Amino acid sequence: MIISRNFLVFLTILSCIKFYGQKKILHTNSITSRISIDGKSNEEAWKSAETAANFVMYQPDNGKPINENTKTEVKVLYDNDAVYIYAVMYDDQPEKIKKEITNRDIFGVSDYFSVFINGFNDGQQDFRFYVTAAGVQLDCVATEDYKDFSWDAIWDSRAVITDTGWNVEIKIPYAAIRFPSSNKQIWGINFLRNIERNIQVYSWNLIDTKIGAELTQNGLLEGIENIQTPTRLFFIPYASFYNQKDDNQSDNTFKGGLDIKYGINDAFTLDAILVPDFGQTKFDNAILNLEPFEQKLDENRPFFTEGTELFSKGNLFYSRRIGGFPTGEPTLEDNEEITDYPSTVDLLNAVKISGRTKKGLGIGFLNAVTEKTFATIKDTMSLEVRKEVIEPLANYNIVVLDQRFNQNSSVTFINTNTTRNGTFRDANVSGLLFDLNTKKNSYSLNGDFKYSTINTYEDYNGYKTALNFEKTSGKIRYEVSGKYISEDYDVNDLGLIYYTNYHAAYGNISYRILNPTKFFNTFKIKQEANLEIQNTTAKTQEAYLKTTIEASSLNNTYYEFSILYSPHETYDFYEPREYGRYVYVPRRIYSYFGFEWNRNHAFTIDATANFAKYDEENRQTYGIYINPKYRFSNQFSLEYALEYSNRKNDRGFVGYDINGIVFAERNREILSNVVTGKFALTNKMALNLDARYYWSYADNHDFFTLQEDGSLTPNPDYNLNKNRNFNSWNLDLSYSWWFAPGSEIIVLYRNYALEQTNQVEKNISNNLSDIFSSNLTNIISLSVRYYIDYNVIKNKF
Repeated sequence: MIISRNFLVFLTILSCIKFYGQKKILHTNSITSRISIDGKSNEEAWKSAETAANFVMYQPDNGKPINENTKTEVKVLYDNDAVYIYAVMYDDQPEKIKKEITNRDIFGVSDYFSVFINGFNDGQQDFRFYVTAAGVQLDCVATEDYKDFSWDAIWDSRAVITDTGWNVEIKIPYAAIRFPSSNKQIWGINFLRNIERNIQVYSWNLIDTKIGAELTQNGLLEGIENIQTPTRLFFIPYASFYNQKDDNQSDNTFKGGLDIKYGINDAFTLDAILVPDFGQTKFDNAILNLEPFEQKLDENRPFFTEGTELFSKGNLFYSRRIGGFPTGEPTLEDNEEITDYPSTVDLLNAVKISGRTKKGLGIGFLNAVTEKTFATIKDTMSLEVRKEVIEPLANYNIVVLDQRFNQNSSVTFINTNTTRNGTFRDANVSGLLFDLNTKKNSYSLNGDFKYSTINTYEDYNGYKTALNFEKTSGKIRYEVSGKYISEDYDVNDLGLIYYTNYHAAYGNISYRILNPTKFFNTFKIKQEANLEIQNTTAKTQEAYLKTTIEASSLNNTYYEFSILYSPHETYDFYEPREYGRYVYVPRRIYSYFGFEWNRNHAFTIDATANFAKYDEENRQTYGIYINPKYRFSNQFSLEYALEYSNRKNDRGFVGYDINGIVFAERNREILSNVVTGKFALTNKMALNLDARYYWSYADNHDFFTLQEDGSLTPNPDYNLNKNRNFNSWNLDLSYSWWFAPGSEIIVLYRNYALEQTNQVEKNISNNLSDIFSSNLTNIISLSVRYYIDYNVIKNKF
């Protein structure tokens, strides 16, 4: 009996070794009968379809075969219009299946099934489709470095809970994916199953976590023959109504426009927006910004988030530049004042073309035009009003060529160009990037060279170059890199960069477990070292050693701890706000700790704490973040996020006097409160709440004059009030309904206000009273978007 048992184990090991060394192959059949997407396999065609089975664990215990009690079986069929997937997820405890209802593209606490499709089977890009046990759809375009969940395709699915687990049936029209015009198709394909209560993910074809690349590890789908790529032409007309009211005025606005998506060929898609409307995008998180740099804002406009993977190459594209803050400052005569200065520039239209050929060449083109924008200026004596251009008609353009080869390497060229009418500033930036990986994805060599040209009253050029080598597989991994940025390197017309004019060296080494131990599901420790030297002065701009530990326990609680030590003084070349000047920054030590409880619990919390101590008397910073969440049911959840920071004896720029640049020693507090709620009526209809209150102040108590050597000397004569007190309030309450595939109705109520003064108020209740007694703006809007598929219209007529 013992011999036979050991023999079976030996055979299992041998079969696993053979299985791990090759790709699985699934054969599919053509059908002519209709498939009803109801989550049931009643159709005769399913009975003869080949089954994909024998799933193995992807995370956390990579390579472990799936338990017989939770085995998974998948079948695939196709016809002239679509590919069909039917999956059976067995579960001996079906009452424990997690099935939270969320908005589209949000996983929540739910089991899910996913199919990865690569029509070109080139290991470069997957189209991924997810269905949760609650029937919620998620989809994304995935590359090795980026998963774009803002991409939304039109496809059909149905999930059904059964006595033995749950089933899902999916129909993916060919218009939703990309594949070559060949009589015989061979697609890369993989299937994933997530068992949320155990936080375990299984895949059909093994995804080996010892290998740095995931997309090259799909299995194969064979048998699809003689299908025609459909015409990919979609129209999305929209209409919007806004009612805006505050204490002084009220107005109504109607808007209408059209988005167009057109498949130029098998590989490339054109997206265009005519008369865009972004009035219902999420509000920006306003802050009291005392830093020398602008605040980086999140992009919430769908056109600039969906399908932009190619344009993000090289980090030269910051989409908020398009339609962002005006670049010009009006010239004021005596007795003149600005009565209206628009905070944004209107976008007239935008178009982008992107895709990748079957030989691995990715091509991206984006063009946007923004409107001429004026400031209104009033003469306080004559009361005459005039307008002055603060942003001319502007054209923004991006071209990307990205050649991938060997399924895991690439060479990229990118060019960004900003052209403004008249005598305003123009800019052009080009970049050449490369990313080379060994065949087994064990090592990587990557780098770039970028060159910028600015045309203004004084033209100047700059460049940036970097080289990076990494070991990307195994338990022990490491990275070394170096970079050089010249003084005049500037990408800020269509990109975003804060620090220039320095060279740097960086390195790290890390150790991780690849499979769970008796203490941890995951564990990683990483040691980093970084040194940055300013080019002009050869002074140290940044220097630190950093140790980070990340781990998750067997009960799936996540922990992270890091400590950063800056061993000697550095110099800040930006805080003085004047070219060639710098300020001394003392040595410091910074620590951070965070944890997140198992997210499957109805009540969960994640929290962090940080502390920094400077080698300067009584100068320190500490902060906390607490984020409790409670899931009342699968439909209803609430979460609250509290973030607090206290900076004692912080030092920063405040202005000028006859002695030069003035700094202040100040105490600062920052408090942010965010409440997020969701009530899902169905998996296509939900109420959502986003509310945020932010308060911050800067209380200056001592002033200094900046010296040429970067030191600060007392300036007791400076008596201007440079204190700041800042309050911001935003509330969004929305109802959304996906009433048809790709078609949505949104009703939004928005309420917001912003109040700032130089009188510090440290009582939180008084600040709340001030913001709610200020001039609140109220907006009620209704937006309807309808998705029209050319193929559906063609078939009807």
